[in-house]
Amino acid sequence: MPKTVLSEAQEDYLKQILLLSPSASETPEGPGDPVSTQGLAERLGVRPASVTGMLKKLSELRLVEYEPYRGVRLTESGHKVALEVLRHHRLLETYLHQALGYGWEQVHAEAERLEHHISEAFEQKIAEWLGHPERDPHGDLIPTVELALPKNAQAKKLLAVVAGKTATIVRVATQDTGSLNLCTRLKLKPGSVLAVLEHQLEGVRIQVHQDHFLLPSSLAELLWVVEA
Repeated sequence: MPKTVLSEAQEDYLKQILLLSPSASETPEGPGDPVSTQGLAERLGVRPASVTGMLKKLSELRLVEYEPYRGVRLTESGHKVALEVLRHHRLLETYLHQALGYGWEQVHAEAERLEHHISEAFEQKIAEWLGHPERDPHGDLIPTVELALPKNAQAKKLLAVVAGKTATIVRVATQDTGSLNLCTRLKLKPGSVLAVLEHQLEGVRIQVHQDHFLLPSSLAELLWVVEA
């Protein structure tokens, strides 16, 4: 039976359903929890009526399970497609960053344009050149060639680390250019080690290298770390 050829929009929907369901996008256990139509519309920047129409089409293709007012979840087939698109995207981000010198704040938009068009052979070449990385420049997990997510380390949000502990950043959970530029200036990137000094109402006071500063809660919320 020939493989169904999906449009870029259909692939984007499947990928965003995956990313909006944390139990699917950050762990390897399966399609995850239902995603609301409204949440999907907001993520994609389209009207809810447009989302409903697309979900009906994806349901007919047996890529999603959709019930009005109850949300949508990926089927096993839809989950595999979403992981494949996500693998393309995150490998491209990593390649653009390491091989072509793109800043980590630049790679997302380029990868969005390219992810639908690379062949499996090209994907394999990129992965081999990169040494089969587990994470992209932002620390997001890259699905394996078998279309499974690597097992995540015992990561937690920075805000959950108690004062007096040291931790290593493993993920910066944003694609916002301004936030990534600020993290660069503050030396808050995957691999950076920091010490939590004090939690305050406005945020968390930390030490990075010899610098001490109060990190606003809105930025601290984006940082995932592993305690030393």
